[in-house]
Amino acid sequence: MAASQAIAGPSRPIPARLNPPPAPSTSGDSESTAAQPVEKGLEVGVLKELAREALIESLNDIQGAKTLILDPALAGPLGLITEITLLKHQAVDKLFWLEPGPLSVSTRNVVWLCRPKLSHMRTIAEQIRSQQSSPAAAGPLVYTILLVPRATELCRKVLEDEGVAGDINISEFRMEFVPLEEDLLSMEMEDVARDIFLNGDDTPIFYSSLALMTFQRAFGLFPRILGKGDGARKLSDLLQRHYTAGDAQYAELETSDQVDSLIILDRSVDWVTPMCTQLTYEGMLDEYVGIRNGHIEVDPALLETDKSPAPTPGSTLPPAQPTKKRKHHLSGQKDKLLADIRDLNFAIVGSRLSKLARRLEGDYGGVKNLKSVSEMKQFVGKISGLQSEQQNLRLHTGLTEQLMAITKTDEFDRSLEAQQNIVAGYDTTAQLVTIDDLLSRQIPWASVLRIAVLLSLTNGGIKPKPLEAFKRDFLQVYGYHHLPLLVSLESLNLLVKSPTSAPHPFPALRKSLRLVVDDIDDAAPNDISYVYSGYAPLSVRLVQCVTQKNTILSTAASVGDINEERDGRGRKTLPRAHPILGWRGFEDVLASIPGPTVDVRQKVSAGRHDINGIDSTTTVVFFLGGCTYTEIAALRWMSKQTKGRRFLIATTGIINGTTLLESFGDKPPVALHT
Repeated sequence: MAASQAIAGPSRPIPARLNPPPAPSTSGDSESTAAQPVEKGLEVGVLKELAREALIESLNDIQGAKTLILDPALAGPLGLITEITLLKHQAVDKLFWLEPGPLSVSTRNVVWLCRPKLSHMRTIAEQIRSQQSSPAAAGPLVYTILLVPRATELCRKVLEDEGVAGDINISEFRMEFVPLEEDLLSMEMEDVARDIFLNGDDTPIFYSSLALMTFQRAFGLFPRILGKGDGARKLSDLLQRHYTAGDAQYAELETSDQVDSLIILDRSVDWVTPMCTQLTYEGMLDEYVGIRNGHIEVDPALLETDKSPAPTPGSTLPPAQPTKKRKHHLSGQKDKLLADIRDLNFAIVGSRLSKLARRLEGDYGGVKNLKSVSEMKQFVGKISGLQSEQQNLRLHTGLTEQLMAITKTDEFDRSLEAQQNIVAGYDTTAQLVTIDDLLSRQIPWASVLRIAVLLSLTNGGIKPKPLEAFKRDFLQVYGYHHLPLLVSLESLNLLVKSPTSAPHPFPALRKSLRLVVDDIDDAAPNDISYVYSGYAPLSVRLVQCVTQKNTILSTAASVGDINEERDGRGRKTLPRAHPILGWRGFEDVLASIPGPTVDVRQKVSAGRHDINGIDSTTTVVFFLGGCTYTEIAALRWMSKQTKGRRFLIATTGIINGTTLLESFGDKPPVALHT
């Protein structure tokens, strides 16, 4: 339903699409469609269908035409599982954003679809009271709240206190995992790290347990659950409690023959990684352009189809008039070029795009050499694929140009150099000088604060005098409204004075887990550290402690050189993934990291063999508190290094260092895209 069709009123109508249509898929043999040596994983599309069916069922339970009032924070996730047309088929007549102001509806049913936030409950209560003071001509309205993913007693209590609980039907919409890619599931929840680790609210852990139980209903019980951190232990305990509580839907579950284990990574175990600047293509897009719910806002000119070959990186794009940006769905399933370059170190993305641009130019130029009707027919058949590739190339060339302009600045170079020196343990005093200099230049506040937090995390704090000087200068330059953020960072032990009573394991971990690797080839990486040009994410190293032990235990530089295998012709092949053996061999390393270690075996169904004997399996890695695109890229790289194991990444949401810091302070309000 177009926005223009919506009735007038103080609430802004929702546009015709929750998200714009995805770009056409590419086709043809090209750099962007090169086969990747990754075995096929789980069919996670079933989770999207479950969410879609749950939404239809929830709406069908409400008889008659209805007005839907939507929480803006849910628009993006909801757009990944459904379309406006589906809602219309469920008798949804009008749609509005949930925001303060009186209602103006023409249907008897009014439905709010929102997260269980107290502020939403108060807004809804005020709207109901306002409506009741001016009754509709058609008679009393029927009010329903669909809470996502669960109704809470606290929300019920607020509605009771507001005096409207008896006028409202409260129901639930169980939207849990949303497939962003074939190997990436996200709950698309905001501020989970803040809620759990700063506010002590374990509600997101409970929601995560429900999502993982739904996953087990679809694919079978995890044979083994491993993890690290307080949150990981709580989540593991909840999963066990759901299973042993006697619920019929879980009691009959069989052990999965597709998944060998679940590895839970508590975000508090590794704050260092998100504070570093991401250096993969998709990671840099998230850092400097912003990716939200799998979508990015770009200049519409980059999405237009043009018959001329796209410009190569480094060339000058024609000046464009300022225009309203357009949302574009970043999907590796529909954009093969994105799938090819998203996990590459940004240093080589330009050359990859240039190579594709030259090939496309040659393909278009080849029309001059066509001599027969059959050759012309073949070329015409390729045009559609060439145009799709060209459109995708135009988009990513334009985005790369934007990122290149940032990476060429002195501020970027100095920030990155300081970060790399800090994680490597080089000259702390010099890094303090760099922080002061960047602060005096008034570069974006989050960039300065991320370096300071990184210094504190890797050195067990900052000496009292320079820390107090930094805080004073930071507030004077960027504003005293950041004071609550600095207080929060101190309470989380992210920005503290040294010496501190908190454990300080990073220097030892840097050596025992080889977190810093000096010899990295960005074009042909031999270690996960390529995603940060030399720093291996601690979180993903912990996954390797379980799934690729020899990568850490051996001094070999390449996974492919460890336990090398050869085929019948003597050619080198990928080594086979070893069975899941728990944390064996890394007990001392795990003991040095704060928080409990998890290793739980779930039941093995009668007649079934150990999952480790199966030729190919999937290991699920769940990030509690959010993960970065670089961690996703590192796990995808690991999937390509052995035979027999594919990683499926699941998370409460996608984060970066800036969004994480914003959540700990006064986070800006959600923007409404109309």
